[in-house]
Amino acid sequence: MKRPSGTRLPSLPETTPWPIKAIRTTGSIIALAFSVTLSTHAVETEKTDEPLNVLFIVVDDLRPELACYGVSEVVSPNFDRLAAMGMLCHRAYAQYPVCNPSRSSFLSGLRPDESGVVSNKVPFRTKLPDTVSLPQLFRQNGYYTAGIGKIFHLGQDEEARPVLFEDPLSWDHFYDGMRNAPKIGKTGVGRDLTNGRLPWCKWLAAEGDDNGQADGLNTSEALRILEERHGQPFFLALGLHKPHDPFIAPAKYFDLYPEDSTKLPEEPSDKSRQVQYAIPNAKDFSSFTAKERREFKRAYQACVSFADAQLGRVFESLDRLDLWSNTMVILIGDHGYHLGEHGWWNKVTVHELGARAPMIAWVPGAKGMGEPTEALIEFVDLYPTLIDYAGLEPPHKLSGQSLRPVLDDPSKPGKAAAYSQVNRGSTVGRSVRTARWRYTEWGPHGEKGIELYDHQDDSGEYYNLGGNPERAELVKRLKALLAKGFPEKR
Repeated sequence: MKRPSGTRLPSLPETTPWPIKAIRTTGSIIALAFSVTLSTHAVETEKTDEPLNVLFIVVDDLRPELACYGVSEVVSPNFDRLAAMGMLCHRAYAQYPVCNPSRSSFLSGLRPDESGVVSNKVPFRTKLPDTVSLPQLFRQNGYYTAGIGKIFHLGQDEEARPVLFEDPLSWDHFYDGMRNAPKIGKTGVGRDLTNGRLPWCKWLAAEGDDNGQADGLNTSEALRILEERHGQPFFLALGLHKPHDPFIAPAKYFDLYPEDSTKLPEEPSDKSRQVQYAIPNAKDFSSFTAKERREFKRAYQACVSFADAQLGRVFESLDRLDLWSNTMVILIGDHGYHLGEHGWWNKVTVHELGARAPMIAWVPGAKGMGEPTEALIEFVDLYPTLIDYAGLEPPHKLSGQSLRPVLDDPSKPGKAAAYSQVNRGSTVGRSVRTARWRYTEWGPHGEKGIELYDHQDDSGEYYNLGGNPERAELVKRLKALLAKGFPEKR
């Protein structure tokens, strides 16, 4: 298919990272990102009558730790280029800050309380045996569907046995490189940061190249699918495992981050005492030394740059095959992540850092491409958005709404609120985020604690205003707004 004039991306970097010397001698990585932005900002698009393909990319445990989100020390040129070409969403929120519940939610179009999936141990089809998943609907409508890597977290095989990542009803083809990664990718220089106390908490600057890792193999498989299937409508979902723990990437990506350059969060000494349930168990990391904290964050960032390089390979293929003009590209992290903030080094919180995640959208013909948005967005909106552009009817009642208005006009505010939740045993934390406030209740009506944070003055959520008498009327209003998001549980 002929691409309209102006839709071609500029030349992309090789799959290996940019040379460290070249990066550092610019004086700032962000200067490179700006040069990319200038070259892609004036992208022209036009709508076609052909079905739009879907490339859906889910990056595991990715928080907005990217240059395009203002974290200039992170080397992420391919994330940044997609952000410059498409729409960078600054306020996109997962409905549950854990892999399986989050993915089950946006793949079903249902909130976690509706899906019943609120842990990593429940297969998607156990709770939703007859629900038509997002890729399944495209498959039913003539699209070739391929799931590569981790899209679903826990599914069932054709004999109803629990199995990681699979869902036969959704895919014409499924592949995961974890089953094929060579041994060399598990050797190298690294360290266990907790002496085995937390088995996942380790890093490795691995020997071998990108295809020594599952994500490299997954990307190679995605390129094969694009090459072989680009002549027919397709829904290709690529799940990148990194930066999920353990933090393993080829050594060249660690080389992008000199050991003494990692910046750790600075937190106010007068911050409020945490509500009991806000952080799962910060004692897990209380013995971390400054060296170990830097190692953890450096390894996470190295894995982000490794994931970025895989995107570069995919984008080059889209460019070469003339697919930008008829392919929607939606990229998200499945939820947020803490890198030491509030004493926590993981996910599983409804703090802003746990609930908020990256989202970048490229939609051919949408008028807002090339512009960022501050609109409130929920991941449960992804299902209705994609089927809206594909002209498909929803197979069941969806809990989100199409983002088409925002994608045409990024100045629109989006939703009035975004909702997230997390379980702590029998105690549930339910949270609502508005343009300015985050309000969280622990227990059915907040009897186990409430949190109120003012993002105008406290973006790190360090000062809990929930018990401030001057905010009583605001708490009352936000309590009512929270109830609207969880009507069956109030």
